[in-house]
Amino acid sequence: MTNKKKTTIKDIANVLNISPAAVSKALHDDSRISDKTKEAVREVAKELNYQPNHLASALRRGKSNLVGLIVPRTNSNFFSSVIQNIEEVLNKKGYNIIITQSNESFKKECSNIDTLLFTQVDGIIASMANETINLEYFEKIKSKGIPLILFDRGENNLNVDYIGINDYDSSHMIVEHLVKQGCKRIAHIGGYRHTRIFNNRIRGYIDAIKKHNLPLEEDLLVESSLTIEDGREKMKQLLALKKPPDAVYVAADYAALGALQVLEEENIKVPADIALVGFGNEPFTALVTPSITTVNQHSDEIGKQAALTFLERVKSPNKKQTLNKFILEAELIVRESSNKKR
Repeated sequence: MTNKKKTTIKDIANVLNISPAAVSKALHDDSRISDKTKEAVREVAKELNYQPNHLASALRRGKSNLVGLIVPRTNSNFFSSVIQNIEEVLNKKGYNIIITQSNESFKKECSNIDTLLFTQVDGIIASMANETINLEYFEKIKSKGIPLILFDRGENNLNVDYIGINDYDSSHMIVEHLVKQGCKRIAHIGGYRHTRIFNNRIRGYIDAIKKHNLPLEEDLLVESSLTIEDGREKMKQLLALKKPPDAVYVAADYAALGALQVLEEENIKVPADIALVGFGNEPFTALVTPSITTVNQHSDEIGKQAALTFLERVKSPNKKQTLNKFILEAELIVRESSNKKR
């Protein structure tokens, strides 16, 4: 079966016996074209099922009114909230967003960047994949003069706008809370150190542990990709120690859920035997039993600020501007899983 030929402006022009230029102007509501001609063009365009080539238009105008968005995954309340708030702000200014997800894959992330650049987006807002170490593709965006705004996960070496929370202080806040609950052997299931936010959380954890003269042992600090399965695996690993922890701080809520599942399966009381803290304030953390103590990352504000930063960049593209480093203070939400003194 052969594909039906796509209708072009030239096809509409042939039907009406006018020039393709006149058809283009009519479709763009040019004041130099009569209302009668505009109406005729629209009718024929509808009959022939004409679909405008937005990419070609973008190439001609040098502006697509499209913004690319790259997230590690969309099935997370944090990222879906960021997306919603970015879209809300940009839609009001006439922009549409193209959402892509890397699924934590560096290769997929690079492919997403190539696709967005080919689509002639006016800017890219991104949160890096867990696997990303090589920054070549993000440098590629910068080299083309396209605004690049990073949120949540970003690298200082790129020297671009960044919006996120204070991850280092967040770890201090969590350790302080667990110490006040009487915990003396606190473990950390963290992300990979090569990712800036997880490295900062690990550094914050280490410094807070030292501050309180608590045991800082290699076995109590484990890195992972922070999935539910990782949470299960790493929790089992911690329980197998000769001296298991009496508290576990997990750098993401999904991994904290996996850890909680294992603790329940092993009939370990939470928080009486082991206190548990997650990170991200996913909706399920308030619904499980026991409810999980977690950190609110202010995803709504991160999304709004990322969008506003993009708009600031495109407003004065040739003006030298100070880089926007918008750092929010996180909020600890204390729930049953760590509240020993309730």
